[in-house]
Amino acid sequence: MSELVTGEAVVLDIRVAKLASRALARALDLVLQGFALFAVWYWLMPALDLDDAAAAAVYLVLYVAVLVGYPTVAETLWRGRTFGKWVMGLRVVRDDGGPEQFRQALFRALTGVVEIWGTAGFLALVTSFVNHRGKRLGDVFSGTMVVGERTPGRRRQLAEMPPAAAGWAATLELALLDDDLALAARQYLTRYEDFAPAVATQLGERIAAQVSARVTPPPPPGVTPYAYLSAVLAERRRREEARLRPAWHNP
Repeated sequence: MSELVTGEAVVLDIRVAKLASRALARALDLVLQGFALFAVWYWLMPALDLDDAAAAAVYLVLYVAVLVGYPTVAETLWRGRTFGKWVMGLRVVRDDGGPEQFRQALFRALTGVVEIWGTAGFLALVTSFVNHRGKRLGDVFSGTMVVGERTPGRRRQLAEMPPAAAGWAATLELALLDDDLALAARQYLTRYEDFAPAVATQLGERIAAQVSARVTPPPPPGVTPYAYLSAVLAERRRREEARLRPAWHNP
C-alpha cells in the first residue's frame, strides 16, 4: 500500500500495482502489438504492392503507430488503461491521483520504446524494482504511477444512485467538480468498509463538504455523506456515459 495525497489534500491509501501484475499487463499488450505488426507485415504490405522504398516508409509509420500510438491513444481515451491494464485491473494515474493526461501518456509511450522494446524490458524491470512505487523511467519523468483498481475482499467498485436521491441528483450542477476531487470521493466510497466508523464519518464529512462547495443544489436534509457522495458520482458517471454514447454508436 502507498499513501496518495489528492489535489484537495485528502490523504488516501492506494494499492500500487505490483511488478508481476504490471508485467502480465505489458505482456498482453505486447502480444496485441506484436500481432498488429505481424498483420501489417504479412497481410497489409503485400496487398499494397509498393516498391521497396515506399513499403519501408509505410511500415515505419505503422510501426511507430503501433508502438507509440496504441498506448498513447488507449491511455488517453480509456483514462489510463490499455487492454492489458484493463484485463489486470490496473490504471495509470498522476502522482496526485488525478487522471493521466495526453502528454503524460505520450511520454510514457516514447520512453517505453527504449525501456521495453529497446532493452527487452530489462531497463523497465530494474527501475520498477528499485522504485518504491514500482515506477519505470517513463512514470518517474512524467509524474505518473500505475495503481491497482481491484483490491482483495469485498469492495464497492462503482457509486450507486440512492433511489430517493435520483430526482435531486438530476438537477445537480457538476461543472465545478474536477477529476481530482471526484477521484478522492470515489476512493473513499471504494474503501469505506476498511475504515473504522469514526474515521469513515470524519473523512466522509470532510470530502462531502469539499464536494458540496462545488456542487449545487445542496443535498436534502438527513442525507449521509456516503449517500451524498454516491449520488453525486453516480449522476456524474451517468452524464458522462450519456455524452459519450452518441459518439460511440455513430462513429
